[in-house]
Amino acid sequence: MIQIAIDGPSGAGKSTVAKALAAKLGIVYVDTGALYRTIGYYVRSKNVDPKDPVAVEALLPEIEIELKYENGTQIVCLNGENLGDKIRTPEMSMYASAVSAIPAVRAFLLDTQRDIAKKNSVIMDGRDIGTVILPNADVKIYLTASNECRAQRRCDELKAKGIETSYEEVLADMIERDRADSTREVAPAVAAPDAVTFDNSWMTPDECTAKLAELVLSKTGARA
Repeated sequence: MIQIAIDGPSGAGKSTVAKALAAKLGIVYVDTGALYRTIGYYVRSKNVDPKDPVAVEALLPEIEIELKYENGTQIVCLNGENLGDKIRTPEMSMYASAVSAIPAVRAFLLDTQRDIAKKNSVIMDGRDIGTVILPNADVKIYLTASNECRAQRRCDELKAKGIETSYEEVLADMIERDRADSTREVAPAVAAPDAVTFDNSWMTPDECTAKLAELVLSKTGARA
C-alpha cells in the first residue's frame, strides 16, 4: 500500500488534482477538508461560535461523520445526511478554518483519517496531512499557486455551482484563511520538511496531474 499526502493553501487545486491522481493510480481519495467543513456546518446549524473551543467541543458527541464512496467519489454524511455542496460555500470555508484550530476537533478526526489510510492505499489532501496525519507518507507534496490564480479558480468554481460572489471577496477571504491556517497553534498549515513544493499557477488540472503522476512514479514505482 502507498500513502500520498497533498497539502497546500485554499484554491491550489488540491482536491481536483488529488481526485484525478487517485483515479489514475486506482487508490482511495480522502478529502480531509470536507470533514472539517462538516463539523463547521454542524456548529453553524447550532448557532455556536466556531472560535469558542468549549462550546464546539461540547457538540462533538452529537456528531457522526461517515465517508462513503460512490463511483469513486467521496460523499460525506453528517448524522446520516449527505450534505453535498452545502459545505462548499465561502462561509463554510471560514467555519472549517475556525474549528480546525481547536485541538479537540483535530483529535476527533485524527483516528478517522488514519484508520482509512491503514486499510487502503490513499491519497489525502488537506493542510496538515504530511506533518500530522500521515507523517510517514511515501510521497509528500505541497501544492501551491499565486493568490490571484487561486482566487480566480475558487471564484469560477463557486459560480459554476450557482454561488454568486466577487473575485475581490474571494481573494480577501482566501488571504484571511491562509493567515489563520498558517498561524494557528495546533497543526499549522505549513509544508512538511520533506515535502516537494509544486507551484501549479496557471497550469490546467490535467497538466498538474500528469506532472504529479510522474513524481509519484519516481518515488514509489506505482504505475499511473
